[in-house]
Amino acid sequence: MKLTQFKYKTRKGPDYRHGEQVSFIDIKQTFNIGSIRVGRWVTREEKDLAANLIFDSLADLAYILSLPPEAIGLRATLGLAFGSGGRKGVQAHYAPNQRELALAKNAGAGALAHEFWHAFDHYIAEKAFDIGDRSGPQSEIMFASNCWLNDECPLPHPLNDRLMDIFSAALLNGDKKDKHDYVTRSVKADMSLSQRYFSLPTEMMARAFESAIESCPDINNPYLVSGTTKPDTQLIYPDHTHRIEIYHALRAYFVTLGRALTK
Repeated sequence: MKLTQFKYKTRKGPDYRHGEQVSFIDIKQTFNIGSIRVGRWVTREEKDLAANLIFDSLADLAYILSLPPEAIGLRATLGLAFGSGGRKGVQAHYAPNQRELALAKNAGAGALAHEFWHAFDHYIAEKAFDIGDRSGPQSEIMFASNCWLNDECPLPHPLNDRLMDIFSAALLNGDKKDKHDYVTRSVKADMSLSQRYFSLPTEMMARAFESAIESCPDINNPYLVSGTTKPDTQLIYPDHTHRIEIYHALRAYFVTLGRALTK
Protein backbone atom coordinates (compact mmCIF):
# COMPACT_ATOMS: atom_id res chain seq x y z
CA MET A 1 0.00 0.00 0.00
CA LYS A 2 1.32 3.44 -0.95
CA LEU A 3 2.15 5.69 1.98
CA THR A 4 -0.17 8.41 0.70
CA GLN A 5 -3.13 6.05 0.87
CA PHE A 6 -2.87 6.08 4.66
CA LYS A 7 -4.22 9.63 4.63
CA TYR A 8 -7.59 7.99 4.16
CA LYS A 9 -7.22 4.99 6.45
CA THR A 10 -9.25 5.06 9.64
CA ARG A 11 -7.25 5.10 12.85
CA LYS A 12 -9.05 4.72 16.17
CA GLY A 13 -7.19 6.05 19.17
CA PRO A 14 -6.32 9.13 21.23
CA ASP A 15 -5.35 12.38 19.48
CA TYR A 16 -1.80 12.79 20.76
CA ARG A 17 -0.78 15.49 18.25
CA HIS A 18 -3.98 17.58 18.46
CA GLY A 19 -3.93 17.86 14.69
CA GLU A 20 -0.41 19.26 14.55
CA GLN A 21 2.26 18.20 12.10
CA VAL A 22 5.22 16.50 13.81
CA SER A 23 8.74 15.83 12.57
CA PHE A 24 11.21 13.00 12.90
CA ILE A 25 13.00 15.20 15.43
CA ASP A 26 9.80 15.14 17.52
CA ILE A 27 9.75 11.35 17.24
CA LYS A 28 13.38 11.12 18.37
CA GLN A 29 12.81 13.37 21.37
CA THR A 30 9.39 12.08 22.44
CA PHE A 31 10.24 8.38 22.30
CA ASN A 32 13.94 8.64 23.17
CA ILE A 33 15.03 7.08 19.88
CA GLY A 34 18.79 6.77 19.62
CA SER A 35 19.14 7.75 15.97
CA ILE A 36 16.92 8.37 12.95
CA ARG A 37 17.74 8.01 9.25
CA VAL A 38 15.45 9.12 6.44
CA GLY A 39 16.16 8.09 2.86
CA ARG A 40 17.34 10.68 0.36
CA TRP A 41 14.50 9.79 -2.04
CA VAL A 42 11.75 10.47 0.50
CA THR A 43 9.84 13.59 -0.57
CA ARG A 44 8.83 16.32 1.85
CA GLU A 45 5.18 15.25 1.62
CA GLU A 46 6.09 11.62 2.31
CA LYS A 47 8.34 12.62 5.19
CA ASP A 48 5.63 14.71 6.85
CA LEU A 49 2.99 12.01 6.43
CA ALA A 50 5.32 9.29 7.68
CA ALA A 51 6.30 11.34 10.73
CA ASN A 52 2.64 11.68 11.75
CA LEU A 53 1.90 7.99 11.14
CA ILE A 54 4.98 6.77 13.01
CA PHE A 55 4.45 9.21 15.89
CA ASP A 56 0.83 8.07 16.34
CA SER A 57 1.85 4.41 16.06
CA LEU A 58 4.60 4.61 18.67
CA ALA A 59 2.29 6.60 20.93
CA ASP A 60 -0.43 3.97 20.46
CA LEU A 61 2.08 1.26 21.35
CA ALA A 62 3.07 3.10 24.52
CA TYR A 63 -0.61 3.60 25.36
CA ILE A 64 -1.49 -0.08 24.88
CA LEU A 65 1.49 -1.23 26.96
CA SER A 66 1.04 1.51 29.61
CA LEU A 67 4.62 2.64 29.11
CA PRO A 68 5.92 6.20 29.28
CA PRO A 69 6.59 7.29 25.67
CA GLU A 70 10.32 7.66 26.28
CA ALA A 71 10.56 3.93 27.09
CA ILE A 72 9.82 3.01 23.47
CA GLY A 73 13.38 3.93 22.46
CA LEU A 74 14.78 1.25 24.79
CA ARG A 75 17.01 3.72 26.65
CA ALA A 76 18.02 5.40 23.38
CA THR A 77 19.56 2.17 22.05
CA LEU A 78 16.93 1.75 19.31
CA GLY A 79 17.52 3.41 15.96
CA LEU A 80 14.84 4.10 13.35
CA ALA A 81 15.24 4.24 9.58
CA PHE A 82 12.54 5.28 7.12
CA GLY A 83 12.89 4.77 3.38
CA SER A 84 16.57 4.00 3.87
CA GLY A 85 18.56 0.79 4.08
CA GLY A 86 15.59 -1.45 3.27
CA ARG A 87 15.71 -4.98 1.91
CA LYS A 88 14.18 -5.85 -1.45
CA GLY A 89 10.72 -7.36 -1.01
CA VAL A 90 10.70 -6.75 2.76
CA GLN A 91 8.26 -4.23 4.23
CA ALA A 92 10.24 -3.75 7.43
CA HIS A 93 13.02 -5.37 9.39
CA TYR A 94 15.01 -5.11 12.58
CA ALA A 95 18.79 -5.14 12.14
CA PRO A 96 20.29 -6.41 15.41
CA ASN A 97 23.87 -5.47 14.53
CA GLN A 98 22.82 -1.83 14.25
CA ARG A 99 19.91 -2.12 16.70
CA GLU A 100 17.83 -0.38 14.07
CA LEU A 101 14.19 -0.76 13.06
CA ALA A 102 13.83 0.00 9.35
CA LEU A 103 10.56 0.77 7.59
CA ALA A 104 10.26 0.74 3.81
CA LYS A 105 8.73 3.90 2.37
CA ASN A 106 5.75 2.31 0.65
CA ALA A 107 5.65 -1.14 2.23
CA GLY A 108 6.45 -0.68 5.92
CA ALA A 109 2.90 -0.03 7.01
CA GLY A 110 1.45 -2.61 9.38
CA ALA A 111 4.80 -4.09 10.45
CA LEU A 112 5.87 -1.65 13.16
CA ALA A 113 4.56 -3.68 16.13
CA HIS A 114 6.12 -6.89 14.80
CA GLU A 115 9.54 -5.28 14.38
CA PHE A 116 9.36 -3.46 17.71
CA TRP A 117 9.02 -6.83 19.45
CA HIS A 118 12.18 -8.03 17.69
CA ALA A 119 13.99 -4.94 18.99
CA PHE A 120 12.66 -5.46 22.50
CA ASP A 121 13.39 -9.20 22.39
CA HIS A 122 17.01 -8.39 21.52
CA TYR A 123 17.34 -5.54 24.04
CA ILE A 124 15.94 -7.45 27.01
CA ALA A 125 17.92 -10.69 26.55
CA GLU A 126 21.01 -9.71 28.56
CA LYS A 127 18.84 -8.04 31.19
CA ALA A 128 16.58 -11.04 31.70
CA PHE A 129 19.03 -13.92 31.33
CA ASP A 130 22.46 -14.73 32.72
CA ILE A 131 24.25 -14.49 29.37
CA GLY A 132 26.73 -11.70 30.14
CA ASP A 133 27.23 -8.37 28.41
CA ARG A 134 26.42 -8.56 24.69
CA SER A 135 27.30 -4.95 23.81
CA GLY A 136 30.69 -5.71 22.24
CA PRO A 137 31.05 -5.76 18.42
CA GLN A 138 32.06 -9.44 18.37
CA SER A 139 29.39 -10.61 20.78
CA GLU A 140 26.90 -13.24 19.68
CA ILE A 141 23.47 -11.79 19.01
CA MET A 142 20.98 -13.15 21.53
CA PHE A 143 17.22 -12.78 21.79
CA ALA A 144 15.26 -13.42 24.98
CA SER A 145 12.86 -15.75 23.17
CA ASN A 146 15.76 -17.98 22.10
CA CYS A 147 17.20 -17.89 25.61
CA TRP A 148 13.86 -18.99 27.04
CA LEU A 149 13.52 -21.86 24.59
CA ASN A 150 17.10 -22.97 25.31
CA ASP A 151 16.42 -23.00 29.07
CA GLU A 152 18.97 -20.30 29.83
CA CYS A 153 18.93 -19.24 33.46
CA PRO A 154 16.78 -16.13 34.00
CA LEU A 155 18.13 -13.51 36.36
CA PRO A 156 16.06 -13.39 39.55
CA HIS A 157 13.70 -10.42 39.46
CA PRO A 158 9.91 -10.05 39.65
CA LEU A 159 9.85 -8.38 36.22
CA ASN A 160 11.74 -11.27 34.70
CA ASP A 161 9.21 -13.67 36.20
CA ARG A 162 6.48 -11.78 34.34
CA LEU A 163 8.54 -11.83 31.15
CA MET A 164 8.80 -15.62 31.39
CA ASP A 165 5.02 -15.68 31.77
CA ILE A 166 4.73 -13.97 28.36
CA PHE A 167 6.75 -16.71 26.70
CA SER A 168 4.76 -19.39 28.50
CA ALA A 169 1.43 -17.82 27.54
CA ALA A 170 2.44 -17.62 23.87
CA LEU A 171 4.22 -20.93 23.39
CA LEU A 172 2.91 -23.40 25.99
CA ASN A 173 -0.51 -24.94 26.51
CA GLY A 174 -2.72 -24.25 29.52
CA ASP A 175 -0.92 -26.53 31.98
CA LYS A 176 2.52 -25.30 30.75
CA LYS A 177 3.66 -28.88 30.15
CA ASP A 178 3.54 -29.03 26.36
CA LYS A 179 3.79 -26.75 23.36
CA HIS A 180 0.74 -24.73 22.34
CA ASP A 181 -1.23 -25.54 19.22
CA TYR A 182 0.05 -22.21 17.86
CA VAL A 183 3.56 -23.72 17.86
CA THR A 184 2.33 -26.88 16.15
CA ARG A 185 0.63 -24.85 13.44
CA SER A 186 3.77 -22.76 12.93
CA VAL A 187 5.85 -25.92 12.48
CA LYS A 188 3.32 -27.26 9.96
CA ALA A 189 3.50 -23.98 8.03
CA ASP A 190 7.26 -24.37 7.74
CA MET A 191 6.97 -28.01 6.70
CA SER A 192 4.58 -27.09 3.92
CA LEU A 193 7.14 -24.60 2.58
CA SER A 194 10.24 -26.72 3.29
CA GLN A 195 11.83 -24.00 5.38
CA ARG A 196 12.27 -22.90 8.97
CA TYR A 197 10.91 -19.43 9.56
CA PHE A 198 7.43 -19.35 11.04
CA SER A 199 8.46 -21.73 13.85
CA LEU A 200 11.51 -19.74 14.93
CA PRO A 201 10.90 -18.58 18.53
CA THR A 202 11.76 -15.00 17.58
CA GLU A 203 9.14 -15.02 14.82
CA MET A 204 6.46 -16.83 16.82
CA MET A 205 6.84 -14.28 19.61
CA ALA A 206 6.78 -11.33 17.21
CA ARG A 207 3.56 -12.63 15.65
CA ALA A 208 2.09 -13.31 19.10
CA PHE A 209 2.91 -9.75 20.15
CA GLU A 210 1.53 -8.03 17.06
CA SER A 211 -1.64 -10.14 17.10
CA ALA A 212 -2.28 -9.18 20.73
CA ILE A 213 -1.67 -5.52 19.84
CA GLU A 214 -4.05 -5.64 16.88
CA SER A 215 -6.71 -7.25 19.07
CA CYS A 216 -6.59 -4.41 21.62
CA PRO A 217 -10.15 -3.01 21.63
CA ASP A 218 -9.13 0.59 22.39
CA ILE A 219 -6.83 1.08 19.38
CA ASN A 220 -7.15 0.42 15.66
CA ASN A 221 -4.05 1.54 13.81
CA PRO A 222 -3.31 -0.17 10.47
CA TYR A 223 0.10 1.48 10.29
CA LEU A 224 1.13 -0.02 13.63
CA VAL A 225 -0.18 -3.51 12.85
CA SER A 226 -2.44 -5.13 10.28
CA GLY A 227 -3.12 -8.49 8.71
CA THR A 228 -3.17 -10.76 11.77
CA THR A 229 -6.90 -11.38 11.49
CA LYS A 230 -7.09 -12.11 7.76
CA PRO A 231 -8.63 -15.53 6.99
CA ASP A 232 -5.65 -16.57 4.85
CA THR A 233 -3.16 -15.91 7.68
CA GLN A 234 -5.05 -17.46 10.59
CA LEU A 235 -2.94 -20.62 10.70
CA ILE A 236 0.25 -18.73 11.56
CA TYR A 237 -1.26 -16.47 14.25
CA PRO A 238 -2.74 -17.17 17.69
CA ASP A 239 -6.50 -17.60 17.72
CA HIS A 240 -8.80 -15.13 19.47
CA THR A 241 -8.81 -16.86 22.88
CA HIS A 242 -5.05 -17.28 22.79
CA ARG A 243 -4.55 -13.60 21.92
CA ILE A 244 -6.42 -12.60 25.05
CA GLU A 245 -4.14 -14.77 27.19
CA ILE A 246 -1.06 -13.28 25.54
CA TYR A 247 -2.43 -9.75 25.93
CA HIS A 248 -2.99 -10.23 29.68
CA ALA A 249 0.56 -11.58 30.08
CA LEU A 250 1.95 -8.63 28.13
CA ARG A 251 -0.02 -6.17 30.22
CA ALA A 252 1.11 -7.78 33.48
CA TYR A 253 4.72 -7.27 32.43
CA PHE A 254 4.63 -3.87 30.74
CA VAL A 255 2.28 -2.20 33.22
CA THR A 256 4.64 -3.22 36.03
CA LEU A 257 7.62 -2.02 33.98
CA GLY A 258 5.90 1.28 33.26
CA ARG A 259 5.22 1.88 36.95
CA ALA A 260 8.84 1.14 37.79
CA LEU A 261 10.07 3.58 35.14
CA THR A 262 7.85 6.42 36.34
CA LYS A 263 8.73 6.22 40.05
